Amino acid sequence: MSERPSSATFWQGVGTRFLPFADAASEKLPLSRILRLALFQVSVGIAAVLLNGTLNRVMIVELETPTWIVALMIAIPLLIAPFRALIGYRSDTHKSVLGWRRVPYIWFGTLAQFGGLAIMPFALVLLTRPDTFAVGLAAACLAFLLTGAGMHVTQTAGLALATDLAPEDKRPSVVALLYVMLLVGMMAAAFTIGNLLLDFTKTGLIQIIQGAAALTMILNIVALWKQEARNAAKTMSKASDPKFSEMWASFTSQPNTKRLLLAIGVGAMAFAMQDALLEPYGGEILGLSVGSTTSLTGAWSLGALIAFGVCANRLPGGSDPLRLAGFGVVVGIAAFLMTLFAGPLASAPLLFAGAGAIGFGTGLFSVGTMIAAMGLVKDGAAGMALGAWGAVQASTAGLGIALGGLIRDGMTHVAMSSAMGSTLADRGTGYGTVYALEIVLLLVTLLVLGPVVGRIVSLNQTNKEDGRSGLGLREFPT
Repeated sequence: MSERPSSATFWQGVGTRFLPFADAASEKLPLSRILRLALFQVSVGIAAVLLNGTLNRVMIVELETPTWIVALMIAIPLLIAPFRALIGYRSDTHKSVLGWRRVPYIWFGTLAQFGGLAIMPFALVLLTRPDTFAVGLAAACLAFLLTGAGMHVTQTAGLALATDLAPEDKRPSVVALLYVMLLVGMMAAAFTIGNLLLDFTKTGLIQIIQGAAALTMILNIVALWKQEARNAAKTMSKASDPKFSEMWASFTSQPNTKRLLLAIGVGAMAFAMQDALLEPYGGEILGLSVGSTTSLTGAWSLGALIAFGVCANRLPGGSDPLRLAGFGVVVGIAAFLMTLFAGPLASAPLLFAGAGAIGFGTGLFSVGTMIAAMGLVKDGAAGMALGAWGAVQASTAGLGIALGGLIRDGMTHVAMSSAMGSTLADRGTGYGTVYALEIVLLLVTLLVLGPVVGRIVSLNQTNKEDGRSGLGLREFPT
């Protein structure tokens, strides 16, 4: 008589078959250890929801802070992002008698992220008082800078550590799983914070931010515990490292590089201009609560997660990554049209659908252009391609966020002064102008991207030629 399979065996089989990237586990790096390491992504996701979602809406609507100031503060953390390639390069070549390369960067990134979140509640209190507004503004900028810097340093070193720990053939799936955990963390944080703030109070907001700071320390300590082995021989090596300038010159000499980077910059700016406006738009124009508008970030994250799944399904089959990126741009145009018309139609479901579609389009565009950029580089220098992608994407996204706030405030002021006629004398005119401009920029992105499609050999195709399989996402950016 044959022995019946146990329930544990049954669920292991279900997990391997249906859970995304369950094949990332290996004898060297089991799934439990990967998921524990991925907790640093969850902490980053929580901070991202607070910075880009909850706080910008609260400061604009509840605290009546000018939108352009809020947009500039949200853009501050992105000033650190262009240096992620340098951060990764420094962690690669870090000299330490303790034998750690990644641990110091993850730890100090965690401290910076915790410090920024710890300062933030007191900065918000000072912002509500006219006599301490200047001090509150300076403290808020410092809080956003520390939190953003901590997020970028932690992520860069954490993903590098995951790459170090994973076997060569499992690295794409491991890093992809970490990215999925970031999106899962963002969705969970958005819906949790949304439910906690259904009845908004300033005290409740302060408690949530303080809880996020404490949770950051707990999650990152658990994630980092006994992950990186100490190896003083590696960290004290006297071998010379390649110069950063030489690696950059090699990358930019590749054909079609400049046009691709231009498309990445214009597209990233187009998708990012609404980052500081989506939740205030829902609160100010549609009258949604703080909890409801925070859920918009969850809808965005869900759309991005679905887009990642589409890429994971299509790219191994040989799909051109830039065609997927172009399709993401088309979806983005439709998404901004939905968002634009949600206000005049007073339709919250249309706004949520638009938010999800924005995330979906952003996900396709980001994954497609990143893989195309990495396909430009030979001789294993994918880190430089990733750095170039991240630098252009983050810099233009930060500029887009700042411009979005400035344009919204400027057009709202002009419209409310009746300079554009009584029909447009509405606070929604400023938001509508930004969404319309984003549509125009996405059309420009299609024009710039079109001639490059089909001319860049994807990294996935290179992997196939080398006898490897999978997405080739060795250092997927976040």
